[in-house]
Amino acid sequence: MLPRSRWRTGGTAARTALPVLVVAALAVAAAQPAAADPSDQPGGTSAVLDSRALDQLQQRAAEVQTGLQEQQTEVAAAREEQARAEEAVAAAEAVVADAEGELAVYQREVAGYAAAVYRDGGAVTPLTLLLSGGDPGEVVAAMGFLDVVDAHAAQVIGAAERQRQAALDEQRRAEAALGQARERADAVAAKVAELEAQADAVTDELDDALSVVDRQLAQLQQEQLDVNQRTAANWRAYVEQLAAAGITAPPAAALLDPAGGLPPGLVPVGASGGGAQRGAAQLPRQPASLLVLPAETLAAVTAAMDALGRPYAPGTAGPDSWDCGALVQSVYGGAGVALPGDQAELFAVTTPVAPADVLPGDLVFLGTPEAGLGHVGIALDTKTMLAADARAGAVVVRTLPADQVLGIGRPTLGQRAPVTAPGPTGGALTMECGNTVYPPSYDGARSWGGYPNGLIPPSALCPIGVGSHSLRCDAAAAYKAMSTAFAGAFGTPICITDSYRTYASQVKLYGEKPALAAVPGTSNHGWGLAVDLCGGIERFGTPQYDWLKANAGRFGFLHPDWAEPGRGREEPWHWEYAGT
Repeated sequence: MLPRSRWRTGGTAARTALPVLVVAALAVAAAQPAAADPSDQPGGTSAVLDSRALDQLQQRAAEVQTGLQEQQTEVAAAREEQARAEEAVAAAEAVVADAEGELAVYQREVAGYAAAVYRDGGAVTPLTLLLSGGDPGEVVAAMGFLDVVDAHAAQVIGAAERQRQAALDEQRRAEAALGQARERADAVAAKVAELEAQADAVTDELDDALSVVDRQLAQLQQEQLDVNQRTAANWRAYVEQLAAAGITAPPAAALLDPAGGLPPGLVPVGASGGGAQRGAAQLPRQPASLLVLPAETLAAVTAAMDALGRPYAPGTAGPDSWDCGALVQSVYGGAGVALPGDQAELFAVTTPVAPADVLPGDLVFLGTPEAGLGHVGIALDTKTMLAADARAGAVVVRTLPADQVLGIGRPTLGQRAPVTAPGPTGGALTMECGNTVYPPSYDGARSWGGYPNGLIPPSALCPIGVGSHSLRCDAAAAYKAMSTAFAGAFGTPICITDSYRTYASQVKLYGEKPALAAVPGTSNHGWGLAVDLCGGIERFGTPQYDWLKANAGRFGFLHPDWAEPGRGREEPWHWEYAGT
C-alpha cells in the first residue's frame, strides 16, 4: 500500500463557526479579526480523505499492480518464445523452398535427357548405332558416349531423389514446428485475452471506487472554497469594523514602542510573557476590544486574501501562481515592507515573537526535526494560516499545526541579524512549502496525497489548458509558466502529446508496447508528474530541445537520466516534474 498522508479530514466538513482569539492587554481584551475555521487538512486538492472507499481502493490497487506485473512477465516470456518459434518456422520454410528449387533444376536435367532420347526415336542402344551404318570408329565412340550418358543420368536421378526426400523431411519438420508455434500462439492469445479481461474487470472496479472518492474530494474542494471565501469576507468585515470605529490604521513605526506611547485612543496588547506586544494595539470598547494592526499588515493580508485559490508552483511569484515565500514577499513588499522571497531567508531575518502572541499577519514557520524548516505562511489566528501550499497545490486557508511550528515572526518589527534556518538531519530530504523536494536524480515512486498511481481523482488534478491534458496542480502551474516562456522564444506554446495517464490507459499501453511502456502502476505519468512533448522537442539537438534542456530546471522540470542519449532508452520527448 502506498504511504498515507498525515493530513486527514476526519470525515467532517469545514465548519461555519468562526474562532476568535482573545488577547489580554493590561486587563483589556482585544477582539481578534475573525477567520473561517479551516478544514483539518492542508487544502482541498491533494490531502487524503478519511474514506473507507479510498482505503479499499488503495489495497485493491496494490494487489492488482502486483498481480499484473507477474502476469505481464509471463506474457512477455510467452511472446518471446512465440517469436523464436516463428523465426524457426520461417527458417524451415526457407530451407524447403531452397530444396524445392534444387529439385526443379535436377528435374529439368532429367527432362532434357529424356527429350534427347525421344528425338533419337527411342532408346539409344549399340544396335541402333550399328544399324545407322556409321564408321566403325564412330560406332565405338558413340557407344562410349552412351555409357557416359547412362552413368550421368543415373547420378542425376539419384541426386534428385535424395534431394526430394531431404526436402520432404525438412518440410515435415517445418510443418510440425509451425503447428507447435500456432498452438503456442493460441495459448499466448488466450493468456493475453485473460489478462485483458482481468485488467478490464479491475479497472472497472477501481473506476467505481475512484468515482466515490472523486465525489468526496469535490465536496471537500467546495468546502475549501467556502472556507476561503468566508475567511476573505470575515477579513473585509474586520477592516470595515475599523473604519466604522473611526480608526485609521497607523503605520508600523507608530506601534513599535507601546511603552513610549501609542496613537490617541489606543492601548497596548498584552504579551504572554508580561508587558505589551510591539507592533499592535487595540481600541478599548464593550463587549470586546478591537484589535488594531499596522497599515502595512492590513494591506499585506488583504493582498494575500486576493490570492486565495491561485495555483501553487515552485519558483513562481504571481500573479497566476505562487510559491510560499514569494507570496509572503509580494504581499508585504506591496505594503512597503521589504522581505526575502525564500522560506529559509525569511526565517533568517524575520524578528520572532512568542508563539502564544501570534497575531494576524505574523509569519508562521513550519517544519519537523528531521526535515527542518519546510513551510512559511501568514497567520490569521492561533489555529489558522494562509499559505501557498505545495500539498494543496494552491493558495489556501489551512490549519496551523501547533506541533510543527518552528517559529513565529512579525515582519513589521524590522529585521534581526540573520540566523541559520533549521535544515534536514540524518539524510532527510528537504521540504519546500509543505512538501518534499526530490533531487534531480530521484527515480523512486513520487506518490502524493496517498493516491495510487494512475488512480488520482480528477478533482485532485489541474488542467494545463491544452486539450484534456492535466497534471498535479503545482506541476500544471509550472508547466503553463514554462510553456509561456517557450512561446516567448519560439512564438508558439509547447507541443504536448501525453500528460497524466490513468491506470486503465497504462494497462492498455503496456499491452501494446510491453518492451517500451512502464509496468502499469509505476509510470510517472500515473502520478501526474510527467509529460511527453513534441514540436521539435522530441528530437535531440533541435533548438526547441536545447532550449528546454537549458530552461526547464527553472520551472521544476527535468529530463531524466535514463532518457538521455546512450542510456539505452533515448526519449528526448519525455520530461518529468521534480519541483517538489
